[in-house]
Amino acid sequence: MQAEPVLLAGLIEVCRAAITANSDHLCALDRAIGDGDHGTNMQRGCEAVSAEEATVSNLPLPEALERIGLTLVMSIGGAAGPLYGTLLMEMGRELRKLDREQDFSLALKQAIDAVARRGRSHAGDKTLLDVLYPVQDALAQHSSLTDIVRRAELSARLTGAMKAMRGRAAYLGDRSIGHVDPGASSCALLTTAICRYLEEHRPE
Repeated sequence: MQAEPVLLAGLIEVCRAAITANSDHLCALDRAIGDGDHGTNMQRGCEAVSAEEATVSNLPLPEALERIGLTLVMSIGGAAGPLYGTLLMEMGRELRKLDREQDFSLALKQAIDAVARRGRSHAGDKTLLDVLYPVQDALAQHSSLTDIVRRAELSARLTGAMKAMRGRAAYLGDRSIGHVDPGASSCALLTTAICRYLEEHRPE
């Protein structure tokens, strides 16, 4: 499975731009229930991936995803690095097993389940899983890219009503309620950036 180099390079760039533009906002969300560095950590990871763009964008898609995932693990601090890294590395591994692009949603489901195991968390625990699972469900239902964006953004907002069960935020107990999860927010930002880019640039 091969992604067009220009397409993959563009996706890397729009993800970097989205995180950079919202880094302060993500840090503000994280200060309310965590260490306050999610935005800067994510920005560092996206910049590290961007630095490898020329190499990564010429790899077959499974290899590219694995390479990006490893870069994120090595460059993002806190819990986000291992979680986002696991997501992409597992996506790459799963895509190697599949022959048809319509199985992309199945590969994503397997990768998200791997993230859940890595973080020992579930949907409803106020994590990025609360965006990833709804996005995967929308993809499996062949929703439009616009609908997937809406689903991601709504799912991130809904974490505000949840009690954190994992990470530093879990120590706050009920006091974590009322705050949007920063990991869910960054996940929605990335999903939005990817979908909007694909709407304009994906091959027919």
